[in-house]
Amino acid sequence: MDTYEGLARLEWWVNHSTSLGGFDVRVIACATSGSWTCDAVLDAALPEDHQAVFDLLMQADPVFTLHFDEGSEILVHVASVGDGSRLALTAYEQAESVGS
Repeated sequence: MDTYEGLARLEWWVNHSTSLGGFDVRVIACATSGSWTCDAVLDAALPEDHQAVFDLLMQADPVFTLHFDEGSEILVHVASVGDGSRLALTAYEQAESVGS
């Protein structure tokens, strides 16, 4: 089992050139035999206006790009767990477009 603990960044992108928000998180990602799990917490309490943006983006579409320090990234679905202070991240797989 491979495990990564450290800082990463969640970003919410409108398209390939416009990000509406970025949030630093501490993650614990574990990979085991072809699958992985990832828990995260915001690295620091967000100011009220940033928390409002995060909440709005979560309600609009909880799919974020998770960027790791070494440069890799993955699309993830983000869900609040428990009291909302912990986040569960799962790999997001886009459905193929009809006609492609």
